[in-house]
Amino acid sequence: MFHLVLAACLAADPAACAPRLLPAGEAATRQDCEAGAAAIAAEWLAAHPDLIAQAGAATRCVDTAALPALKVQEIAPGIFVHQGATEQLSPANRGRIANLSFVIGDSVAVIDAGTSRAEAEALYAAIRQRTDKPVSHLILTHMHPDHIMGAELFAEAGASITADARLPEAVARRAPIWLQSIPEQIGAGEFAGTRIAAVDETVADTGTIRLGGRDLHLSAAPRAHSGNDLTVFDVQTGTLFAGDLIFQGLTPSLDGSVNAWLDWLARPPEPAPARIVPGHGPVGDDWATATAPTRAYLTALRDAARDALDRGIPLSRAVARITAQMQPIAANWRDFDATTARNAAAAYAELEWE
Repeated sequence: MFHLVLAACLAADPAACAPRLLPAGEAATRQDCEAGAAAIAAEWLAAHPDLIAQAGAATRCVDTAALPALKVQEIAPGIFVHQGATEQLSPANRGRIANLSFVIGDSVAVIDAGTSRAEAEALYAAIRQRTDKPVSHLILTHMHPDHIMGAELFAEAGASITADARLPEAVARRAPIWLQSIPEQIGAGEFAGTRIAAVDETVADTGTIRLGGRDLHLSAAPRAHSGNDLTVFDVQTGTLFAGDLIFQGLTPSLDGSVNAWLDWLARPPEPAPARIVPGHGPVGDDWATATAPTRAYLTALRDAARDALDRGIPLSRAVARITAQMQPIAANWRDFDATTARNAAAAYAELEWE
């Protein structure tokens, strides 16, 4: 199989160029790929007016094996996971910090799309290096940009995008800020061509995606890590994709409710999963063990925030106090101080109404 790659440059800075993979140009032979390249590239550029084609030979057709691909591990039959860097966004890690997964049945379902189109292209390449089955679904576990910004690539590949019913409105409110701030955090070339993609199907409670011989059960969580968390359970292998409801290594970020998040973690799913894929960090095989670090962090955060409130300490001084009070567990987490300071403000605001 051959894939169309366009050398695209920022219209505002023609020297800043990056290869963009265009799924519409996928073909069985190089000749077929090259025959449609010009028209497909022109149509794609027309939909991305911030980009122009690089001068010279802007398009080329690349064999599947030669595509730059994310490293993935097969953790169960037909289930592949890319483990992101346990860090916050930076030019060094190119924003590739979230765990991204795909499930192969009669077609392919992708779970989370990464921080940029470039990351999504590398995930798509990893898929194509393992199967030529159609990519039918992309499931977004929650609204945060390290999980959703690559979604348009999969829409172009023919996938229907599914997310929690609360996600579209939450993303719409934040998108203008993300589109400005993320290129500054990961690099303009890496982010080039990235756009917010529309959600096609929403889940308000539960749902099922069928991939021929295997079913994926979707469950919307109450407001917890965010206001729009969605888990995915592969029935055939007992694999639970928890998104950022479970963290390993990278400090959990609170964009929902600390109490509801702890309540969710306190109720093991039924049936018990055989393995758990967190939003960040390594895959686990035991619910209690996999969730223990997140539960310990959130419990410490809640207790420190309640202590500050009980003592009548105002928010202006409480954030530093809560962060300092939690230092005994800081060594277990990356980016502890900055993220905990934000979490402290959120937890304090929630708990002062108890």
